[in-house]
Parts: sequence; C-alpha cells; structure tokens
Amino acid sequence: MINSVAPLPPDECEPVPGAGLGALATERGNLPLESVDVTAEVSGLVAGVTVTQCFRNPFDVPLEATYVFPLPDRAAVTAFRMEADGHVVEGVLKERGQARADYDRALTEGRRAAIAEEDRPDVFTIRAGNLVPGERVTVRLTLTSPLPYEDGEATFRFPLVVAPRYIPGAPLDGEQAGDGWAADTDAVPDASRVTPPVLLPGFPSPVRLSLAVAVDPAGLRLREVRSSLHVVVHEGSTVRLAPGERLDRDFVLRLSFDASTALSLVPDADADADAGTGGQGGTFALAVVPEPAPPAAAPKDVVLVLDRSGSMTGWKMVAARRAAARIVDTLTAGDRFAVIAFDDVVEQPGSLGEGLAVATDRNRYRAVEYLARLEARGGTEMLRALERAAALLGDGARERVLVLVTDGQVGDEDRILERAGTGLAGVRVHTVGIDRAVNAGFLGRLAGLGAGRCELVESEDRLDEAMEHIHHRIGAPLVTGLALTGDGLDVVPGSTGRLGSLYPGVPLTVTGRYRGAPSGALVLRGTDAGGRPWERRVAGTRADNPAVRPIWARSRLRDLEDRYAAGDRSLEEEIVSTSLEHGVLCRFTAFVAVDTRVVAEGGPEHRVIQPVEPPSGWEGPAAAPMMLTAMSAPAPVSAPRPAAPGAPPAFGGAGAFPEPAGGAFPASGLPGAPLPGEAVPGDRFPGDAFPDAERVSVPRPPLRGRSAVRPAGSAPAGAEPAGAQDALRTQLTEELRRLREIESLPSAERLRRLSDLGSRLAALAVFLGGHAELEALARELTSAGPAADADALWRRAVQLLEALSGPKGRRPFWKR
Repeated sequence: MINSVAPLPPDECEPVPGAGLGALATERGNLPLESVDVTAEVSGLVAGVTVTQCFRNPFDVPLEATYVFPLPDRAAVTAFRMEADGHVVEGVLKERGQARADYDRALTEGRRAAIAEEDRPDVFTIRAGNLVPGERVTVRLTLTSPLPYEDGEATFRFPLVVAPRYIPGAPLDGEQAGDGWAADTDAVPDASRVTPPVLLPGFPSPVRLSLAVAVDPAGLRLREVRSSLHVVVHEGSTVRLAPGERLDRDFVLRLSFDASTALSLVPDADADADAGTGGQGGTFALAVVPEPAPPAAAPKDVVLVLDRSGSMTGWKMVAARRAAARIVDTLTAGDRFAVIAFDDVVEQPGSLGEGLAVATDRNRYRAVEYLARLEARGGTEMLRALERAAALLGDGARERVLVLVTDGQVGDEDRILERAGTGLAGVRVHTVGIDRAVNAGFLGRLAGLGAGRCELVESEDRLDEAMEHIHHRIGAPLVTGLALTGDGLDVVPGSTGRLGSLYPGVPLTVTGRYRGAPSGALVLRGTDAGGRPWERRVAGTRADNPAVRPIWARSRLRDLEDRYAAGDRSLEEEIVSTSLEHGVLCRFTAFVAVDTRVVAEGGPEHRVIQPVEPPSGWEGPAAAPMMLTAMSAPAPVSAPRPAAPGAPPAFGGAGAFPEPAGGAFPASGLPGAPLPGEAVPGDRFPGDAFPDAERVSVPRPPLRGRSAVRPAGSAPAGAEPAGAQDALRTQLTEELRRLREIESLPSAERLRRLSDLGSRLAALAVFLGGHAELEALARELTSAGPAADADALWRRAVQLLEALSGPKGRRPFWKR
C-alpha cells in the first residue's frame, strides 16, 4: 500500500523549546481551548456545578472547535449558553437530529453556533463554530449531581479527562460518526465520538484549569473534607484547586457526613401545567439508612475477573493484583471460587482447574501466587471474560458473586451490558475501577445489573479502604426483594426504577414521581437475611429543593437508555419526551445555541478537535526515532504493524504520533487492517479493530492538499450496526425458534417448556430495567397450571416475541 501525505512547511512547524518530544508550534498558534473553570456548590448530598470552557481562534480564518470531555456520570445537564462579542445566547434543548440540523444551518449561513451532546453517561462533546480570527467564545454548562454516600462518607468526583478506550469489532464503511483516532465498528458504532486525540507526555499545559467547591453541610454533621489526587487550598468553607494543575485525572473530594433516613417531597414549580398529574405533583427523594448489624455469612460461589490489558500498566496493575489478592483472602472454606485474567485472551490458573475450586488454604495460596505473576499486556476483550464468568457461576442455588477489577477503558459498553447482562441475571456484580481517569459510568451501570457495588480506586492509598468496602458487600445483603408503596402519597407507577437490595453501611436512595399534594409517607418492604418480612415506613416532609427533579430525570433517562442499548428500540420516543419535558440532556437530545448575527461567509474554513491530556498514571511510550523525525520533518505514513488487539493509542503532540519502543503500548498503537479515508502526517490509520481511530488519536496539524488511499472496509455502506443493538433481537429470535419446535408436543410438555421460557423472559426483563410486556408474559407462563390452555399460551408467546424481534429501520441516533 502506498500513501501520499503533503508535508508541513518547515517555517510553519518549529519545535517548542523544552516542551517535550512531539510537541509542535505553528505561527498560527496552537490549540483552541484556553481554559476550563469548574465551580461547584455542595449542599448536603447534592452538588450544583457550572462548567465554563473558553475557546480562542488563533488562526486567520473562521474556526470550528470540537472538545470531547467528561462529566460526572450521574449528573443532570440542565442548561447551556454561549457568550461571544458581548452577546449571550441561551441554548435550547432539542431532539438530537434537529439540534444538529440547526447547528449546521447556522454555520452555513455564517452565524456563530455551539452544540452540546452526550455520547456516554460520562462523555460529552461540545462544538463551537464560526469563531472569527482572534475571537474568544465561552460556553457554559449547568448541571446537578447527587453525591454517592456509603459508610459515612460522601464523594464529589469530577472527571477531567477522557482516557483512551479499547474499541473492538469489525469496521463500518461510510461516514464516520466523529473525528477521533478510531473508526466506528459494529461493536462500537459511535466509537469515533468517544476517542479524542491525546497529547504527548511533556507537552506544555495547553489549558488553564480552575476548580472550586463550596461545601454547605445543609444540616448534616460534617466531620472531615479531604482531596485524594490534587493539591488543594482551603479558604473557609471553599476548597480550591492549587494553580498549575492539569486536566489529566479526576478531581476527588471526600466528605465525612452523618446521614439519616428521610423522605423529601418537592412539588413542581410548574405543577399546574404538568400533564397527567391532575394539576399537582412533584418529585420525591427517599434515603433509608440500614442497621449496622451485618448478616451471617453463607457459602457462596465467587468468580474474580482481573483486567491485565495494556492500559493497566504501572501502578494500576500493582493495585489490581493487590485488590484481587485481598478478595481471595476474604473467602472461607465453605466457598468456591475461580480466577479469570484477560487481555486479548481469557485464561485461568491451571493449578485451580477449569471450574470452581473449593476455597481451601492451599487453593487460595495458588490463586494469590498466580495473581502475583500477572503483567499488563494486549487488548481489553472484557466481554469474553464476563461470558466465561457467567458460565462458571451457572444457575446454582448458592449465593453467586462476580468481582471485576479493571480501569473500564472500553468503548463497547452497551454491547457488554447487553450481552453479558442476561447471563449474569441473579449474580451479584461488584466492580473495582482502578484509574485516575476511570470509566465510572460504565462500571456503575455494570454493577447496577447485579445490585452490587462500584468502588473507584484512584490511588494505592485508597485501595485498602475500597477493598474493605467490597469485602463487606461480598456477604449477603441485609434486605432483598424490596418493594415501595405509598401511604397517603400517590406514587407514579414505574417512576422509581429498580430498588435493588439493602447492604450494610450503604443507604438506599430512591427518587420518583408522585401525583397530588406533597403529603403522606412511603412504605418499603422486603425480606431480611433470615427470611423474615422486613418493613420501614418513612413520613414525608415538604421541601424546596430544585435539584431533586433533574436528578430523578437523569436517573430515569439512564434506565431507559440502558434498556434501549439492550435492544428495546420502542423506548426512543419516551426517552426524547422525558428529556425535553424535564429539560435534562441525554444521548437522544442536544443543547444548541445559535447567534442571530452573521460573522463569516460560507462557514468555518478550519476545524480543530481539541486533544486531551494523557491520563495521569498511564505509562507513556519510550522515545523512538519516529518522534525525533516528527519534530523536524513529518515522515510518510505507513500502514501500522500488527499489534495485540486493543492496544492503547500511542500518544502524540500536534502532528506527532510516536512509535513506542516497547513497554505499555505495542508498536502500532492501533491494531487491525486500515480503513478507507484521509490520512495526515503522524496519524494512525483507523483499523478494523479500531474503526473510530480518527476520533481518539493525537491532534492533527492544519494541512492543505493532504490525501491518502486506504483499502476498503468490510462492512457495506450505511449498514445498521450489529453487536449491542441486535443482540436482544437475536436472543428473542432464538426463543422463537424453540417455541416453533415444541408446537406439536403434548400439552403437558409444552406447558413445562413454556414455564421455562417464562423464567428466562423474567430474567431478561430484570436486566432491561423493567419491560411491561415481557414481565406480563413471563408471569402468565410461569404461573400456568396443568389445566391451562397450552395452545393459547403458545400463540401469545409467539405473537409477542415476533413483535419484539422484528426488523427495525430507524437510523442510529448518533448518525442522524
């Protein structure tokens, strides 16, 4: 294969003294994002946050700047504005396709515009277009976020960088969804939107960062405030980031509080206008603090899954091995366990056999000895590891627990949740996220499937505390089978989502909607560890807290989006209407701000995607000849050499993509065959294993007349992505096949098979976060007695599964 790349003129690209290898400067300037300012006000267990991003156009032509950045995964984004040349334009929340059309039209007409979109629960993209030469444009996001509270401590975690993610799957042909270093694949059809370019280590800090958190206990007793990763300055009740900090790791602030059981009833400000509330209604927030007494330990089956991929190099691998060993040490002789390590391959220690081993002292020693020898390498084929774990845990009657230790840096989150989730029905899933820029949104969702705990470890100092929490949760929960009913309070059915279980030291928090007056109580019922009925009644108190409604809306949208990702495409209209009604951004909507003034002709002539910092704690590549070459004159780009699938990308500065000389990053940085499209000096070609590579590799310098030819991709143009979107349909199609095979069996045998189907559909509905039709059919099938009409039940099952597994023709929302 021959690639032709136009070189940069030497006078436009000179090394920056002392800036580090690969860092470049041009006489037009450097990067468009000048500063990020975060101001937060914590009141009790809720944080209100304003994020201000300032962009400057250093070029002599109109510019469009793109920035991919993280936000807290449970935060509700409720407002967006653009400020330029003394004008303030408030953003409007619209359906995503309509917002994009408005943005594109404004740019074509020469008007300034900005758009904010959600790509993952914790990954967002802002584009600001038609910035005129020398101009500064500020965009501002307003969000509300709940603070997770466990074992007497609340955590305010604000992520500051999107780390590189492993992108599996076959490439998709046609237009890419974004501009990252990886191309879209059938497993991650929007991968090019979640993989921003990465700066070389040593690049001068391109962005000024300021962050301040004002803490108001709001009636709670505040004992301690501590920051774990950044240097901070205390100014009264405000914690402020020290100057000079970089956007390369999460900001983590821990607050020691004493919480209590409470129910807040918050009427809607626009209750009279709310449809379906009878002219009055609102949102409630319930917090139940459990008793401290732990339940008696019961024998259990535990599978430990450890990520040993390339992104786990350095302190993360050391911490992961320690965490895994701590989990093994908590097991007793009555337990059975297995250890799985994965990168591009999935393996188990041969000394323990292929199945579950009894947790004897000898077997636990063998497991710890095996863990001590593990080193980071290769890609992140997490799905295969979770499927192996699900097969090992099976359908036994014992308590089943899965513990995943990883940084979570994968791009196919939806596919993993959808495919692994069904197999893990009935399994308690705990996740331990080890990174300074952890993929918290995905790990929280995965733990939510099994009503487990998600523990985030940003440093080795935090590890012991985190593993103590996990140790307590591996035991049985205090209360299971929770159900919520109103006592004088009319709760809107389906508004609370899944309740999960009640664990020692972990308050249960539930938000939902109610109709009518803000008065009455809620009654929580379940079964305790001894099998006895458990009940707690909490009286409501009227409150004036505007944060409760958007927090509920965000939680509701996440539940709906997870079910959509699992294959229920009928939810799109409900997702959009919920987002627009409550004014909370989601993946199906976008905020767009359009100026009325014309400032350019024909739209932006230059486009730049803002590169992000290499995450702190990730071991960068060693110096290599290609890095030195890039500083003097760009070399022709060649096809990447083979590497372990899923290797993290090589870092680079503006126009420089280093070739690592071993260590954490394999030679090519991006595995797989190249895809068609445009190449520039220093770029890695998007490959069949990294189809969105162009969105997540290092930044591209301004070039003119560049061109390249790449081999054609394997997927037909415009093909509907497979993987996560089709797996539910595939499962239901398989159930349909089984149904048709039993049509001629005797009634008694058909009823038995239909009852089995009902149990599988019930588990699937649980995984989806609730599905009224599947749940109704499951109840009917499992409760049918020997005298039931087998023919009628069979026909109803076939009719529903045909409807749910039928073809869907709507274009994916991220490409509209």
